[in-house]
Amino acid sequence: MRHLTPREAWALVQAQPDALFVDVRMEIESLYVGRPPGVENIPWYEYPDLTANPAAFAAAVEREAGSQTRTVVLICRSGKRTVEAGLALEAAGFSDVVNVLHGFEGELDDRFHRSTVSGWRFEGLPWEQM
Repeated sequence: MRHLTPREAWALVQAQPDALFVDVRMEIESLYVGRPPGVENIPWYEYPDLTANPAAFAAAVEREAGSQTRTVVLICRSGKRTVEAGLALEAAGFSDVVNVLHGFEGELDDRFHRSTVSGWRFEGLPWEQM
């Protein structure tokens, strides 16, 4: 798995439009907090279970990707869920998985706020919100 900064990941998605860009957050997070444009929402886990099913996740990504050789770029809130999700994809046979470091909202600052020290939004990259 490759680990790219948000800016590097955005550049990759722009340069490689056939890459599948996946938001692994719960659908409600993706819709209401915001998300990068063109991202597909395939949750690593969903409410109310909040339990990952790696095989089901990998199968859903493969259905969307069409091939395990397609580049898959993963983003979540802070870059933690994507590591687990990426490992599951690699275990399932995916050969080019990218983790977006710091995710969409980034790490917590000293006041426990996000988007103030790192992440997609902090970097000023394009995003949309419902």
